[in-house]
This record gives sequence, structure tokens and C-alpha cells, in this order.
Amino acid sequence: MTIDLILGTAGHIDHGKTSLVRALTGVDTDRLPEEKRRGITIELGFAELELGEYRLGIVDVPGHERFVRNMLAGATGMDLAMLVVAADDSVKPQTREHLEILRLLNLDAGVIAITKADLVEPDWIALVEDEVRALTADTFLADAPVVRTSVTTGLGLEALREALAATAARAAQSQRMAMIRAPFRMAIDRSFTIAGHGTVVTGSVSSGRVRVGDELVLEPGEVPVRVRGLQNHDRAVEEVHRGQRAAINLAGVHHEAIGRGQELATAGHLVPSRSLTVALSLLGSAHRPLKHRARVRVHVGTAELLATVALLDRTSLAPGEAAPVQLFLNQPAVTTWSQPLVVRSESPVETIGGGRVLDPNADRLRKPDDTVLQRLRELQSPDAVRRASAVLDFAGLRPWRPQDLVRLAGIDHPDEVYRALLEAREIREIAVSPTRSRRFHRRVLEQQAMRVEAALHKLHEQQPLRSKLERQQLAAGFSYLDEAVLAAILDDLRSAGRLQIFGDGLALAGHGPKLSQYERKLLDELIEIFRAAGIQSPSVAECQQRAAKSQSSVPQLLALAAANGDLVEIAAGYYLHRDVDRRLQDLLRKQLADGHGATLSEIREVLATTRKYAVPYCEYLDRTGFTRREGDVRYLAYAGL
Repeated sequence: MTIDLILGTAGHIDHGKTSLVRALTGVDTDRLPEEKRRGITIELGFAELELGEYRLGIVDVPGHERFVRNMLAGATGMDLAMLVVAADDSVKPQTREHLEILRLLNLDAGVIAITKADLVEPDWIALVEDEVRALTADTFLADAPVVRTSVTTGLGLEALREALAATAARAAQSQRMAMIRAPFRMAIDRSFTIAGHGTVVTGSVSSGRVRVGDELVLEPGEVPVRVRGLQNHDRAVEEVHRGQRAAINLAGVHHEAIGRGQELATAGHLVPSRSLTVALSLLGSAHRPLKHRARVRVHVGTAELLATVALLDRTSLAPGEAAPVQLFLNQPAVTTWSQPLVVRSESPVETIGGGRVLDPNADRLRKPDDTVLQRLRELQSPDAVRRASAVLDFAGLRPWRPQDLVRLAGIDHPDEVYRALLEAREIREIAVSPTRSRRFHRRVLEQQAMRVEAALHKLHEQQPLRSKLERQQLAAGFSYLDEAVLAAILDDLRSAGRLQIFGDGLALAGHGPKLSQYERKLLDELIEIFRAAGIQSPSVAECQQRAAKSQSSVPQLLALAAANGDLVEIAAGYYLHRDVDRRLQDLLRKQLADGHGATLSEIREVLATTRKYAVPYCEYLDRTGFTRREGDVRYLAYAGL
């Protein structure tokens, strides 16, 4: 089986990268007229190299400092690199910058080619090799093979092929190879049209596979497209997969609507975001510290974006230091966990650092405490379950699916990790409808529970005379939560002994009405007024008129008396003393005991009152199950009552 990998070139301008690729593959990657005229690579070039069981898709990048942005676009998806240094020129500024970029892109395999070896003496080449070894000593190329070459004489070309084959074998063992099973993804580096075919895009496939006829989306934008045709290095194929260069003929979109930086992906795999949480390293060669709220250029995938840096645990980042930061982008980007990125200064434009994405869809973190900083460290954990727990904690109330762990936490077995989180009670499923559930990290629900408690405390403070609060009052402040989610949070608080639930009423545990001395006296007086009034009790307004002061407290005092069982609320604003209610029910029980029932008029006569009071009282008895109404006649609901 052939294993496909992406090889990227790197090195200073005019050090022979393109000539070396042509000598190895027979392909001239300089395709533009200006490239031919000036003799330099400006745009990306592509070729293919067969090395036994390995097939390398070569991305030839420009070496001029003005075209570093193009180099960065081509570097996405690289599996291994070939650092090119001319024997007659040795290490130059772009040699250093390209090497730093390769480091920042998290490459771990490569070779070093010394070109133009026929132009200098062997002793001089030895000095160049020493300089290259010193340059790469602390990098992934520290132990890389160094091959002397000449495209003029053919020196070292076969040795270079052998070195590339051995390095490809090491790269193939990388964890990246598992990404062939992941959803499809390809960052676009070119978009154009071909007569008779329409829109074509090219790029390096970074994960998954796609076949002719498949449906994909273009991100950002979620534009649905269909694959009409596929090519791999000018060969028509039915499928392309991770590690291959691909040209994809698309239906459903015009090529002018596509730009470098966009990506093709399996629907639902990528989610655009303008904020990223990143583990950022500032190069030791950076000329100045990176300050909080600095403006930078961010290169991720094939995209170049402007961003503002928010430092989370300090006010500035010194050269050589690393720290978690948030990047707020001027345009949406699509990223995944651990995806590498490169940061360049806004002006003058130079590479200053890079890092890896920790949270591809981050919420703004304001003044993170030690707990939050610890969770940020957990986002970098090699333990998949711990890493997934942290990222789902940061997801907050955003909807997510178990399969999103591929994107959010770099997990290639999301169902297994999800079950482990469920068993550990780190996450919880809450059914919000017969067909739909929401999932939350336990800490997210705990935070919402604290907010509910705070809201209830505030309501209690605003209504100090009420023994319980209406559930609707609380729900109004939490409309962003599904009703079932709020109910689950309330039930958790009740189970923990932090909340009392009375039907549609709520009260914090241990809460009681706070009455002044006058209010306590007024409450006792009101209760006695209702005891003496019988069924023809006063209205709330009439009670307010009798109060010398604190008239606004009267409705709450009456509600409190009802909650305490001293009064019974017959209807809205109509109360009876509990003893009166008991006496009246005894009268009716005797009247209806024979089972014949009574009309409203008959009941009114028994109660010795008017329709004004008899009607609501009878409706109250119906509602509470004391009586049963059949037409105009009421009966005892239960014979033995």
C-alpha cells in the first residue's frame, strides 16, 4: 500500500529549492511568467516524488522575505520538510525564519539539503554544514540527515532520495496518520476556473477522504458544494485522502466567491469562530515583548488574519516565553484543537512566534482565576478524558455533540471518551424534549446553580415579606435556558438542601420573612379581623385602608398569613380565616350528608351570605375537591367526607 505524505521545501531565496525539486521529479514548479522572468518562486509550486511505498506531494515555497505569507500558506498540512541551504551562500535570514516557521508548525521530521556543492571546495562545504548543524541543534532537524547535492552534476540526488524515504518512514509513524479516519478537511491555497468544468480549488488534504459525488461545505460560510471531479497531480482519480495534494472540481459555487484561507470540509466538522484560545510561544529572536492587546498577523491553515492578543496571566510576554492567550480575529477562522499557527508582527512584518490552538471556539475569558488557568493547562493534557473534560467545561452552554470532540479536543475515539465522562459524572445529559437532549459539563451546571441561588436571594431581598417566590419570576431571568434544564438545576438545589419547592413556589433553604415590629403587630391584627369577619371578610383594599402605615405591605402580609396557614386564599384577593373555613365546611358537610346535593342558592342560605361571597367559596370547594358539581347541583365529592 502506498502511503501519501506532504513534503514542504524551506530556505532562502536563490538557494536552489525549485531546481532541486525539478532534478528530483522532473517537474518545474515555477509556472508563472513573472517567476520565469525573474528566476524566483513567487507562488506555491507542486510536484510528486515516488519513493517505493511512499509518495510525496511536494510543495515548493518561495524563499523571498516578501513572499513569506505564501510560504506559510504552503506549509499547512506538511508532514516533513526539506531545508535547503546553498553551499556558496550558507545560512541566511530566510533560512532562519523558515526554520522557525517549521518549528512553530510542529513538524517533527525532515532532511537538510546542501545545494550547489559543485561551486565550492569541500572544506568550505564542511564549514557550511557546521553552521547548519549549529542552527538546527535545538530543533526537530538536530539529527536530520545532511546531504550534499548538485543539480548540475547529479551529486547526492540518489542519496537525497534515500534520506527522504527514510524520513518519510518516520513521519508515517506520526499520530497524524490517524487523521485519515477523521472527517474530510482541506485548506484552499488556489481557486480558479477551467473552461467546460467550472470552479476548481487546490490544497493539501489534512484529514479524511472524499470521493467524486460527495457533498461538502465551504467554510467559513457553510456554503454547500458537490464534488464533480478530483485530480491528484494532474491524474483524474475517484478519491483523494489525507497526505495528498488535490485539485477538486466543485459544483454549487463560483470560483470568485472562494479565496485562499477558506476550507472544504465534511458538513458539521468545522465551526467558524473569531476568538481562539492558544498556547503561544514568543521566539527568543523577537525584538520586543508582546504586550496585552497588541495587534498581530495570524497565519493558520492557508489564511492570514489580523488579530488582537489578550494575555491571560500577565501584561506582557517576553521573548522566549510561552503563555496561554486569546486571539480575537478580524474575520472568522476554522480551526481544530492543537492546530499550529504562526504569529507575525503587524508592522514591520516579521515572524515573532506561534503556537497551537487549545479552544477553537472560545468564549472571552475575563480575568481568569487559578481554576481557569488550571483548566487551560488541562487542555494540553495527553490524557484524552481530562482534555475532553476541560474543553467541554469551556464550551459552557453552547450545544455540542460527542463527535465534536474530534474537532474540540483532537480525539479520534469520541464515543469511548464520552462514555468515560458520563461514567465519571463529569458531564450530564438532560432531555429537553421527547427527541432531543442537551449535554453539559457538571461545572457549567454548578455555575448556573450558583446564579439561580443569587437571583433567588435578590428576589427575597426585594420581597422580604414573602415566604416563597413565584417560579415565573425566576424563570424570566433564565430564559436562555431550556425549561427542562432550569428544572433540573432547581431539582439539584432541592436535593442538596439548598432550595425549597412548593408547587409553583420557591424559597431558598432557611429563608424566612423579615418583619419589622410594626409589621408583626399589623399581621396579628389582620388575622383577628378575618377571624371576626366570617365569610364576609374584607378585601385587600379594605385592609389597606385600616392600616395606619405600611399599607403597601398589606398584600404581602396577607399572602404570608396564607402561606403560614392562618388564612386561606379562596380567590384572588379573597381570604378567609382558617377557622371560618373549617366551620363553613362543617355546615355544608351536614347539609349534603344525605347525598341529595344542593344548589348555589341553597348553599348561600346555609352559609347565611350573599352571592358575592357564596360563588367564589363554592368554586373554591370545587377546586379543592370538597364538592363535585353536576349542572347546578353540588354534592360531597366523597360520601364519607
